Amino acid sequence: MQSCLQPSFDPSKVSFEVPRIAEATIPVRSLFPDDPIWEHVDSSLSLPVPFDPLNPVPGQAFTQAVPPQKLMADPRNMRVAVVTCGGLCPGLNDVIRGITLVSIYHFHVKEVLGIRCGYPGLEKGQFVTLTADMVDGVQNMGGTILGSARGIGDLDTMIDNLVAKQIDILFCVGGDGTLRGASALSARMRERGLKISVVGVPKTIDNDIPFVSRSFGFTTAVEEAREILRCAHVESKGNPNGIGLVRLMGRSAGFVCASATLASGDVNFCLVQEADFDLKAFLVSLEKRMDKRGHAVIALAEGLASKVMEPSGFDPSGNPKYGDVGPNLKARIEEHFKSVSKQVSVKYFDPSYSVRSVPANSEDSIFCWNLSRQAVYGAMAGYTEFCVGHWHGYFTFVPIKMMHGLRKSMALNSELWLSVLSITGQPPSFTPAQDAPKAQ
Repeated sequence: MQSCLQPSFDPSKVSFEVPRIAEATIPVRSLFPDDPIWEHVDSSLSLPVPFDPLNPVPGQAFTQAVPPQKLMADPRNMRVAVVTCGGLCPGLNDVIRGITLVSIYHFHVKEVLGIRCGYPGLEKGQFVTLTADMVDGVQNMGGTILGSARGIGDLDTMIDNLVAKQIDILFCVGGDGTLRGASALSARMRERGLKISVVGVPKTIDNDIPFVSRSFGFTTAVEEAREILRCAHVESKGNPNGIGLVRLMGRSAGFVCASATLASGDVNFCLVQEADFDLKAFLVSLEKRMDKRGHAVIALAEGLASKVMEPSGFDPSGNPKYGDVGPNLKARIEEHFKSVSKQVSVKYFDPSYSVRSVPANSEDSIFCWNLSRQAVYGAMAGYTEFCVGHWHGYFTFVPIKMMHGLRKSMALNSELWLSVLSITGQPPSFTPAQDAPKAQ
């Protein structure tokens, strides 16, 4: 098992049923009889995807995402909107493009609208029309053509703006905070008796969204991080007693840090928040490594700040705010070696913004297209309040409520972490009793 859910998840205590805004009663081929896209749709089979394929339990299975055989309404009379929220991530433009093109070419919707700058832009009523021409080539650009922002504003104002634009489906692209916002919007719409479908497309470089095997942008981030680690290795060997310290993204999980460590092969210490961490024990190990080999490369997940620093409030999405753990650890390393009268040259790298701003690589682009396609398929079939998941090789529809309060983190008994320990030679965790890693 590569990951675990925090806090621990009990599948017997949740509902896997995806809510519907309306029943799907209109055969898609009756609306588009001459459209070759739907020629073989009747052969689609939507089989449940068990939560645990090795021990399937009735009722504990996800709805498989497939092209719909029936639609909730004639999409030619529908308007859809897409909003991107939170931090930047490789692949955002791919998702915008995918939702736009599938809506236009597969369903011939009346209009596709983009919402500028996240939920705050929805509150301000900042809409822009998206066309096939407008999204042409955007997959080759980093960032998001719509802009993005954190936080959520007044729900009723946001909903009023959707109603004014006659929006039938809202696609919310983002992470945990975005999905919480989507759930709050859906709940308020139900209270007001409105039938607007709300669909989540999971986004986070950290790969910490539950029930998604990997989130888009992750493989691109690992690829970019590998190059930075290569540079850090060159710097560490190019200076007497050189230490390359690289801070990588991963506020709640160390997947990027661990995967980049494996991809690089040059990392000697991979520090993630999932493993126990004692600063003194780590510094002792680092000192012994430097005595034996004269250089070291450290990959550091940003979430390690929760182990060595105190929070200073919360961000607009409700996440605890910590100071930058990279400069903090750099200073502690330098202080330690000064205290033992040993000279080191620490080169610090923080590629966070450059990593998250690049275009998606080929693998992420394909994944983004499939997530987008399934999001539109599910919405057109009448589903709402769901997020597109990917579970045991299948795309699925996951009820957003099922994801509340859950985060995915790296399991310390996983093949991923065991591989990290093998390639670095570091101890499983840093506690006062741990010995130094073997020299490599």
